[in-house]
Amino acid sequence: MNKELKASAPTDSEIVLGILNNSEIVLKRLYTTYFPMILQLIINNNGNEDDAKDIYQEAIIVLYNKIKSGEFELSSKLKTYIYSVCRRLWLKRLSQMNRYGGDIRDFEDHLPVDEELDTHNDRDIQFTKMESALQLLGEPCKTIMEDFYIHNRSMQDICERFGYTNADNAKTQKYKCLQRLKKLFFQQK
Repeated sequence: MNKELKASAPTDSEIVLGILNNSEIVLKRLYTTYFPMILQLIINNNGNEDDAKDIYQEAIIVLYNKIKSGEFELSSKLKTYIYSVCRRLWLKRLSQMNRYGGDIRDFEDHLPVDEELDTHNDRDIQFTKMESALQLLGEPCKTIMEDFYIHNRSMQDICERFGYTNADNAKTQKYKCLQRLKKLFFQQK
Protein backbone atom coordinates (compact mmCIF):
# COMPACT_ATOMS: atom_id res chain seq x y z
CA MET A 1 0.00 0.00 0.00
CA ASN A 2 2.88 2.36 0.78
CA LYS A 3 4.21 1.93 -2.77
CA GLU A 4 0.76 2.82 -4.12
CA LEU A 5 0.79 6.07 -2.14
CA LYS A 6 4.21 7.02 -3.49
CA ALA A 7 3.16 6.32 -7.07
CA SER A 8 -0.23 8.06 -6.91
CA ALA A 9 -0.82 11.79 -7.03
CA PRO A 10 -0.81 13.31 -3.55
CA THR A 11 -4.08 14.72 -2.27
CA ASP A 12 -4.41 18.43 -1.70
CA SER A 13 -4.39 17.94 2.07
CA GLU A 14 -1.30 15.69 1.86
CA ILE A 15 0.53 18.45 0.01
CA VAL A 16 -0.47 21.17 2.47
CA LEU A 17 0.39 19.03 5.48
CA GLY A 18 3.61 17.87 3.84
CA ILE A 19 4.74 21.45 3.24
CA LEU A 20 3.83 22.43 6.79
CA ASN A 21 5.87 19.46 8.07
CA ASN A 22 8.83 20.11 5.72
CA SER A 23 8.39 16.80 3.92
CA GLU A 24 10.82 16.44 1.03
CA ILE A 25 8.90 13.42 -0.25
CA VAL A 26 5.70 15.44 -0.61
CA LEU A 27 7.56 18.26 -2.38
CA LYS A 28 9.12 15.79 -4.82
CA ARG A 29 5.71 14.26 -5.50
CA LEU A 30 4.25 17.74 -5.98
CA TYR A 31 6.95 18.52 -8.53
CA THR A 32 6.44 15.33 -10.51
CA THR A 33 2.62 15.27 -10.33
CA TYR A 34 1.70 18.61 -11.88
CA PHE A 35 4.78 19.48 -13.93
CA PRO A 36 3.62 17.72 -17.14
CA MET A 37 0.46 19.86 -17.15
CA ILE A 38 2.55 23.06 -16.81
CA LEU A 39 5.06 21.87 -19.41
CA GLN A 40 2.20 21.46 -21.89
CA LEU A 41 0.84 24.92 -21.04
CA ILE A 42 4.20 26.62 -21.59
CA ILE A 43 5.12 24.71 -24.76
CA ASN A 44 1.70 25.46 -26.28
CA ASN A 45 2.28 29.16 -25.58
CA ASN A 46 5.68 29.93 -27.16
CA GLY A 47 7.84 28.44 -24.39
CA ASN A 48 10.22 25.56 -23.90
CA GLU A 49 11.01 23.04 -21.18
CA ASP A 50 13.41 25.37 -19.35
CA ASP A 51 10.74 28.09 -19.29
CA ALA A 52 8.28 25.55 -17.88
CA LYS A 53 10.73 24.52 -15.15
CA ASP A 54 11.32 28.15 -14.18
CA ILE A 55 7.63 29.03 -14.07
CA TYR A 56 6.74 25.87 -12.17
CA GLN A 57 9.49 26.55 -9.63
CA GLU A 58 8.20 30.10 -9.09
CA ALA A 59 4.63 28.83 -8.63
CA ILE A 60 5.73 26.21 -6.09
CA ILE A 61 7.60 28.92 -4.17
CA VAL A 62 4.45 31.07 -4.11
CA LEU A 63 2.42 28.08 -2.87
CA TYR A 64 5.07 27.12 -0.30
CA ASN A 65 5.33 30.66 1.11
CA LYS A 66 1.56 31.06 1.33
CA ILE A 67 1.16 27.74 3.15
CA LYS A 68 4.07 28.43 5.54
CA SER A 69 2.76 31.92 6.35
CA GLY A 70 -0.70 30.54 7.19
CA GLU A 71 -2.35 32.74 4.54
CA PHE A 72 -3.23 29.90 2.16
CA GLU A 73 -6.93 29.29 1.58
CA LEU A 74 -7.76 26.80 -1.11
CA SER A 75 -11.03 27.66 -2.88
CA SER A 76 -10.48 25.22 -5.76
CA LYS A 77 -8.45 22.10 -6.41
CA LEU A 78 -4.74 22.57 -5.81
CA LYS A 79 -4.12 21.51 -9.41
CA THR A 80 -6.28 24.41 -10.61
CA TYR A 81 -4.55 26.84 -8.26
CA ILE A 82 -1.08 25.81 -9.48
CA TYR A 83 -2.20 26.00 -13.11
CA SER A 84 -3.62 29.51 -12.56
CA VAL A 85 -0.46 30.75 -10.84
CA CYS A 86 1.73 29.30 -13.60
CA ARG A 87 -0.45 30.72 -16.33
CA ARG A 88 -0.40 34.19 -14.78
CA LEU A 89 3.38 34.05 -14.29
CA TRP A 90 3.87 32.87 -17.87
CA LEU A 91 1.62 35.58 -19.31
CA LYS A 92 3.54 38.18 -17.35
CA ARG A 93 6.82 36.81 -18.65
CA LEU A 94 5.53 36.74 -22.22
CA SER A 95 4.39 40.33 -21.99
CA GLN A 96 7.81 41.30 -20.60
CA MET A 97 9.49 39.54 -23.51
CA ASN A 98 7.00 41.01 -26.02
CA ARG A 99 6.18 37.55 -27.34
CA TYR A 100 2.52 38.05 -26.63
CA GLY A 101 0.73 41.00 -28.18
CA GLY A 102 -2.31 40.96 -25.89
CA ASP A 103 -2.85 42.45 -22.49
CA ILE A 104 -2.70 40.24 -19.41
CA ARG A 105 -5.73 42.09 -18.03
CA ASP A 106 -7.79 40.37 -20.73
CA PHE A 107 -7.26 37.11 -18.83
CA GLU A 108 -7.70 38.30 -15.24
CA ASP A 109 -11.32 37.15 -15.06
CA HIS A 110 -10.12 33.66 -15.94
CA LEU A 111 -7.15 33.74 -13.58
CA PRO A 112 -8.44 34.21 -10.02
CA VAL A 113 -5.02 34.53 -8.41
CA ASP A 114 -4.35 36.69 -5.38
CA GLU A 115 -2.31 39.85 -5.57
CA GLU A 116 0.28 37.77 -3.66
CA LEU A 117 2.07 37.35 -6.99
CA ASP A 118 2.65 41.08 -7.18
CA THR A 119 3.97 41.01 -3.62
CA HIS A 120 6.22 38.11 -4.57
CA ASN A 121 7.53 40.00 -7.61
CA ASP A 122 8.05 43.16 -5.55
CA ARG A 123 10.04 41.14 -3.03
CA ASP A 124 12.20 39.73 -5.84
CA ILE A 125 12.89 43.27 -7.04
CA GLN A 126 13.81 44.29 -3.49
CA PHE A 127 16.22 41.35 -3.19
CA THR A 128 17.84 42.27 -6.50
CA LYS A 129 18.24 45.87 -5.37
CA MET A 130 19.75 44.69 -2.07
CA GLU A 131 22.17 42.42 -3.92
CA SER A 132 23.26 45.37 -6.09
CA ALA A 133 23.65 47.61 -3.05
CA LEU A 134 25.79 44.94 -1.35
CA GLN A 135 28.04 44.77 -4.41
CA LEU A 136 28.45 48.55 -4.37
CA LEU A 137 29.15 48.60 -0.62
CA GLY A 138 32.73 47.36 -0.87
CA GLU A 139 34.93 45.67 1.70
CA PRO A 140 35.01 45.14 4.64
CA CYS A 141 31.39 46.28 4.93
CA LYS A 142 30.05 43.77 2.40
CA THR A 143 31.59 40.84 4.26
CA ILE A 144 30.52 42.16 7.67
CA MET A 145 26.90 42.48 6.47
CA GLU A 146 26.94 39.02 4.91
CA ASP A 147 28.59 37.45 7.96
CA PHE A 148 26.09 38.96 10.38
CA TYR A 149 22.81 38.88 8.44
CA ILE A 150 23.25 35.97 6.04
CA HIS A 151 25.67 33.62 7.83
CA ASN A 152 24.37 34.51 11.33
CA ARG A 153 27.87 34.98 12.76
CA SER A 154 28.17 36.60 16.17
CA MET A 155 29.75 40.01 16.71
CA GLN A 156 32.56 38.25 18.58
CA ASP A 157 33.30 36.07 15.52
CA ILE A 158 33.27 39.14 13.28
CA CYS A 159 35.52 40.97 15.75
CA GLU A 160 38.08 38.17 15.63
CA ARG A 161 37.84 37.75 11.87
CA PHE A 162 38.48 41.42 11.12
CA GLY A 163 40.86 42.14 14.00
CA TYR A 164 38.72 44.64 15.91
CA THR A 165 39.79 45.25 19.51
CA ASN A 166 36.40 44.19 20.89
CA ALA A 167 32.88 43.21 19.86
CA ASP A 168 31.57 46.74 20.55
CA ASN A 169 33.94 48.18 17.95
CA ALA A 170 32.79 45.54 15.45
CA LYS A 171 29.18 46.42 16.29
CA THR A 172 29.88 50.12 15.65
CA GLN A 173 31.47 49.27 12.31
CA LYS A 174 28.50 47.06 11.42
CA TYR A 175 26.14 49.95 12.21
CA LYS A 176 28.12 52.32 9.96
CA CYS A 177 28.12 49.73 7.19
CA LEU A 178 24.38 49.21 7.59
CA GLN A 179 23.80 52.96 7.22
CA ARG A 180 25.88 53.01 4.03
CA LEU A 181 24.00 49.96 2.72
CA LYS A 182 20.64 51.62 3.38
CA LYS A 183 21.78 54.76 1.58
CA LEU A 184 22.94 52.73 -1.44
CA PHE A 185 19.74 50.68 -1.44
CA PHE A 186 17.41 53.68 -1.42
CA GLN A 187 19.43 55.59 -4.04
CA GLN A 188 18.72 52.88 -6.62
CA LYS A 189 15.82 53.27 -9.04
